[in-house]
Amino acid sequence: MSLCINTACPQPDHPSNDGSRYCQSCGSDLLLQERYRVMRVLNKRSGFGQVYEAYERSIPKILKVLKEVHNHNPKAVQLFEQEAQVLSQLQSSGVPHVEPDGYFKFYPRNGSEPMHCLVMEKIDGPNLKEWMRQQGNHPISESQAMKWLEQVVQVLNLVHQRNYFHRDIKPENIMLRSGGQVVLVDFGAAREMTETYLNQLGGSQGMTRISSAGYTPPEQEKGLAVPQSDFYALGWTFIFLLTGRQPTDPEIYDSLNDSYNWRRFAPHVSAPFAEFIDQLIAPKASGRPKSTQEILAMLTSLRQQGIGASGMPTGGLPTTREMSLPSPTGGAETMVQGSTSLLKGSLVTGRWRGDRRLWVGAAVLVGLAGWGGWLVFHTRQQAVTPPLAAVSSLPSDEQQLSVEAELVGHTAPINTVIFTANSQAIISAGADTTILVWDRATGEPVQQMRGHSSYVNTLELSGDGRLLASGSADTTVRVWDMETGEQLQQLQGHTSPINAVRFSPNRLVISGSADRTVRVWDVDTGESLRTLTDHDGLINAIALNPVAPQVAAAGTGSEIVIWNYETGEPLQTLSGFSGALNALVYSPDGASVIASGTDRTIRVWSTADGTLQQTLEKHSGFVNSLMISGDGRRLLSSDSDGKLIQWDLVDERAIATYTSAERLLPLDHVSVQADWRYLATGRGYTNVRLWKLPQ
Repeated sequence: MSLCINTACPQPDHPSNDGSRYCQSCGSDLLLQERYRVMRVLNKRSGFGQVYEAYERSIPKILKVLKEVHNHNPKAVQLFEQEAQVLSQLQSSGVPHVEPDGYFKFYPRNGSEPMHCLVMEKIDGPNLKEWMRQQGNHPISESQAMKWLEQVVQVLNLVHQRNYFHRDIKPENIMLRSGGQVVLVDFGAAREMTETYLNQLGGSQGMTRISSAGYTPPEQEKGLAVPQSDFYALGWTFIFLLTGRQPTDPEIYDSLNDSYNWRRFAPHVSAPFAEFIDQLIAPKASGRPKSTQEILAMLTSLRQQGIGASGMPTGGLPTTREMSLPSPTGGAETMVQGSTSLLKGSLVTGRWRGDRRLWVGAAVLVGLAGWGGWLVFHTRQQAVTPPLAAVSSLPSDEQQLSVEAELVGHTAPINTVIFTANSQAIISAGADTTILVWDRATGEPVQQMRGHSSYVNTLELSGDGRLLASGSADTTVRVWDMETGEQLQQLQGHTSPINAVRFSPNRLVISGSADRTVRVWDVDTGESLRTLTDHDGLINAIALNPVAPQVAAAGTGSEIVIWNYETGEPLQTLSGFSGALNALVYSPDGASVIASGTDRTIRVWSTADGTLQQTLEKHSGFVNSLMISGDGRRLLSSDSDGKLIQWDLVDERAIATYTSAERLLPLDHVSVQADWRYLATGRGYTNVRLWKLPQ
């Protein structure tokens, strides 16, 4: 679809605009600057402008258009033009690329005033506020914080060297590329230092006040920003990432005493790094680091002290011993003896590990995902590690599970693990872009599937087990032949990473994406049959009704939308949830939809009339995965605090709660074997782990 940006156009999305040079409704040019064709609105509430997705041939771009109401405000126009000026000077992967002619004026047909436009590179990921919301606002690890912080400061160093400073750093203005690089955006508020200093000396007249609650330092609130103001905003941005709480949260900020208490919400942060963050947010600018170079030097010093390490134990690792491994049918088989060694900081290990005394922290190499697989790197294990005393005093209704076996072969953190229907194999994929199929009997990977160019976020087997669908942060869905490993289809059409895929009984693939759409594909032809667009949030999960051609989608919006996937007709919208939704399943008879997420509850709706039937409450963390038994009576749910709960849906009660005996391995993002004998985990780690579920 080609979209007209003329604000006076009576029908900017005229159906005949596709393939046309001029809008069929108002006559305005649809090919801006002879290069860019606008496809859709992304954001109507972005600062001074409206944001569109445009294309230069097949290359996606971001188009920002100054809102018409600001056309006669010289300061607004200046700030808009300034963003193009600043970005065009910065040649870094840490900022969106803008060409020298990226700013231009567009004159709509019969319009008396120009529209101010800015075209820039489209970053293929979310901002950090969206990313955190997708993760259930769960704190990131210290090592991840240091990595991101250093990348942002390196960008700020370039900005400050050119006598600018940003003035509006906050989670919404830091984005993620799918490859893991953080990107500083929205330079519309950037200010030249020389002008700032002159204004400081002569009063604050002429200074434009930019304020973001909680992130803006005291001096900037008074219109007297300085370069060190960026450091204050940066510090609070990372407090949000390390705690999952906004700086205006009353539990963080005591307004009566004007004091802050963020550290108690970040027990996983070391004292030296916390002191460094406190220095960034010093109330007075003179108490903060003097320059970006000083911050970079401080980060280097922290690393030399061992702060922000990946959690590798210093005492070495025991070797793997011969052990009995669970077979898919519950028997035992003997594994070959493996070995474990450290070589130049890398972990080299045998295929299977079963020594329950292993330092499991050695496998915790938490990296950065992109968008959606930015879903990959949940660093919950570092944030929720209980004190030793807590391990020996578990609630009486909790049972501890231990790792039965371990599959070692991925070179980067895993994002998704599933069992085959006959439980003879396990399939895993993640940040190394490789899909591995493991033989349960030997623990060996018997198949590798390569083709994705970014993180693999989701896997799904067809009902007959012959086809595998994979969804990735590279925005494609790929269909594979399970017997040969051959790629059969590459399904293209989504504009953001794929977070969920499902097979329908009639050979359709249905995918849900962070672009807020669900797409229906023909497996045999690769054709996109229809796009379902009624969901208002980033889609995290989809589920298919087993008895009707219906698909339900859930995500960062708090409502579930259900469509007929054969016609595209929206059927129901289910509400009642108060946060983002992370997991979604249908009951086997299709009579209920069950969902969970960041409000820590599990809710059950009737598909007959859309009424809320049950609300299950026992989880203390964000509920990230749901699995239902074939008879529809039992439900398994896992949360970000590492707890797995088994429910009786008929009696509406929790019948068992499980935790991990290994402190660093929470039971989160769990997949269950068809007979409910074994569980698999792996998300955020480089190894797949198997756990035996008590019967």
